[in-house]
Amino acid sequence: EELLKHNLKVIAIDQSDEMINEMKKRFHRDSKVDCRLGDAENLPVENESVDYVFANMYLHHVENPPAAIKEMLRILKPGGKIVITDADEHNYEFLRTEQHDRWLGFKRDDILIWYEEAGIKNIKIDCVGADCSPTSEKSGEDVAISIFYALGEK
Repeated sequence: EELLKHNLKVIAIDQSDEMINEMKKRFHRDSKVDCRLGDAENLPVENESVDYVFANMYLHHVENPPAAIKEMLRILKPGGKIVITDADEHNYEFLRTEQHDRWLGFKRDDILIWYEEAGIKNIKIDCVGADCSPTSEKSGEDVAISIFYALGEK
């Protein structure tokens, strides 16, 4: 929604038919939103065709984060910008079973290495100044996990 406020065309991609249908319902009146079914290592977008790639709280759900980053870079135009926001490393195991997280957040040093290996330049990684605050469905435990952003360009 924030991207649309800046008059940007958005290609929203998810691997779940259910999520794609939810996005289509939510944004059915907005011609600037193009919802597509796809997965992290095979994005349904042409090579070097977008100016920006933004992945919010996404990376901890993919099987191979470095491959997902390289795939995001594939669709980015030269000089385009990539921004990933995600959870810092934590030990809240309930998120694996209750929210299907594959990774319990990330070390920022690993993100830096993956960005560099992908060929991303002008990298900046820092805290967004906010937390993700999930609650365990089973125990009722409330947690706070810091969120980072990783910015770079092709």
